[in-house]
Amino acid sequence: MTPIWLGQLMTGAKSFGDNPILGSRRLNELGLHAGRVALAHKLATWRRARLAHLISDADRRDFERDGFVIKRNLLAPDAFEALVAQVKAYRGPVRETVQGDALTRRIALDRTVLGRIPAARDLLRMPAWRGLVRYVGSADAEPVVYLQTILSHVVEGAQPDPQLALHADTFHPSVKAWLFLTDVPEDDGPFVYVPGSHRASERRLAWERRISVGIHDQDRLTRRGSFRVDAAVLEELGLPPPRACAVPANTLVVADTFGFHARGASAHPSLRVEVWAYGRRSPFLPWVGLDPWRIPALGNRRAGWFWSAGDAIEASGGPLNVWRLRAEASAFDPLIDVPQFPVHHLRFPWR
Repeated sequence: MTPIWLGQLMTGAKSFGDNPILGSRRLNELGLHAGRVALAHKLATWRRARLAHLISDADRRDFERDGFVIKRNLLAPDAFEALVAQVKAYRGPVRETVQGDALTRRIALDRTVLGRIPAARDLLRMPAWRGLVRYVGSADAEPVVYLQTILSHVVEGAQPDPQLALHADTFHPSVKAWLFLTDVPEDDGPFVYVPGSHRASERRLAWERRISVGIHDQDRLTRRGSFRVDAAVLEELGLPPPRACAVPANTLVVADTFGFHARGASAHPSLRVEVWAYGRRSPFLPWVGLDPWRIPALGNRRAGWFWSAGDAIEASGGPLNVWRLRAEASAFDPLIDVPQFPVHHLRFPWR
C-alpha cells in the first residue's frame, strides 16, 4: 500500500487513521500536515484570483474578511415562490440518514429531478449562484447539489447531533452553499461560522501542526481529518466567537468549510429545507478548470452514482451505506419513520 499512501499526499486524502504516512508523528513533527495545509491554501488563493471576475467586489471583500457570504433575497419573489411550490409538489425517491438525534433527507438534483423542478434548474444557472460557489470553492467545477431537509430532535434516545460541534471539514479550502427555502430563526438550527477562521494564518498553521503530531490522542472525527474545536481553541487562535446566520427564506449562504462551522442548536423539533451544495476538489491542482465534473451532464449525476456504489458495496458484503433509500417522499414531509439499519452496521463505528 505504500505507493498508494504516498500518492494520496497530493490529493484531498485527510484521514490520519487510514493512511499511516499522513498519521506519522515523526513526519508531522517535520511539518508534513502543516505543509499540506499551507500549500493547498496558496494554490487556492492563486485559483481564486483567476475566478474573481465571477463575483462582485463587495462579495469578495465579505468573503476575504469572514470566510462566508450572505445574500438575502437571492431570487425575485415570483421566482422564489415558484421554486418552493415546485419543491413542495415533487415526490420521489429520497435518501435519509441519522446523525445523533437529527435526520437528514436528501434528493439529488439530477437531470430527472431538475426536469420536474425547472425553477431549481434556473437557480443553478444563475451567475450569482455559479460565481460564488466557484470562487469560494476555488474551482470552475460543478458542485454536487441536493434538496436537503434537516429534521432536528426527532430520534429519541440518541446522542446529540455531531454537526453541532464546531469543526473544519478538511485541511484545504472547500465550499458549501445553502439557499434556504424556509426561515431559519436563531433557535432553529442556523448555520454557525467563526468569522476569519478560513485563513491559514501562522497561528492556525502552528495549531494544525500540533494537532497532527498528537493526532492519535484526538477524538474519532478529528483523527479522520475533520478537526473539532472549542472556545479555548478559538481564543488560542485569536478568533472571535462563532456567528449564527439566522436568516429568512430566500437567503443564500456560501462558505469555505476549512473555516470552523457547525449547525446551531435547535431549541425544539424543527424542519429546515434548503438547496444545498458542496464542492471539494483535489486541492493541489494549479488550474481552475479542466475538471470533468464541470460538465453538467456528469456533475449532476455524481450523487446518484455515489449512492448506487454504496448500495453495491453493501450488497457485496462490504460496509453499510448509511444513506438509506425511501421509495417516495417530499422534502417538506415531516418525519415518516426512522430509517432502519441492519444490525451489522454496528461493526462500522466510523458511521
